[in-house]
Amino acid sequence: MIQDILTGIPLGIFLSFLIGPVFFVLLETSAVKGFRAALVFDLGVVLADIIFIAIAYFSSYRLIQSIKNDPAIFIFGGILMLTYGVISFIKLRKINTNLNEEDFDIVLLKKNYSALFFKGFLLNFINVGVLLFWFLILITIGPKLELENARMFTFFSSVIATYLIVDMGKMLLAKQLKHKMTPINILKIKKIISFLLILFGIAIMLQGWFPSDQKMVKKALEKME
Repeated sequence: MIQDILTGIPLGIFLSFLIGPVFFVLLETSAVKGFRAALVFDLGVVLADIIFIAIAYFSSYRLIQSIKNDPAIFIFGGILMLTYGVISFIKLRKINTNLNEEDFDIVLLKKNYSALFFKGFLLNFINVGVLLFWFLILITIGPKLELENARMFTFFSSVIATYLIVDMGKMLLAKQLKHKMTPINILKIKKIISFLLILFGIAIMLQGWFPSDQKMVKKALEKME
């Protein structure tokens, strides 16, 4: 069991520092809205990961293969993220930075925890590449764990727990910047995040337009056959 836990820790650390939409939004949420809001957002991200792990574990490889070979899924997910980024950017441009502090807090800093949780879940879930990533981990690590349910559970629990712990450290560090979060700075950061979401949405769509980018998954599936 100890060995399985130690095997999962490096992967959890790697995931926490993997550059993607979740990485930037998590830091922005912590810096602007605080630790608790960022943690709720991160729990939504983790729920999406758990669902993906379950799908990869309980489904046959043919289901994953059909997803991999259907570019429409990547294009749809990319469009969703692109649309979210564009709408967010447009809304931010309409906000007046001369609002008094109380009104500014209501407009930008309100903490709707259920919305934050869903936002974290959605940003992770619409990226089908995350499902393929977990499937690759499963077929790589699974045989080493002899596909034993208890060992697999220990390994993936270790990965998720490490991911959360490292993310909490990132949240605490990002929170230190909160005193610099003036209305103008907050708007700038949110606009940058929206722009990054647009770029990531385009990147996901490109995975559908250029399926050859998923050669590693294809080779892994062929080995299983």
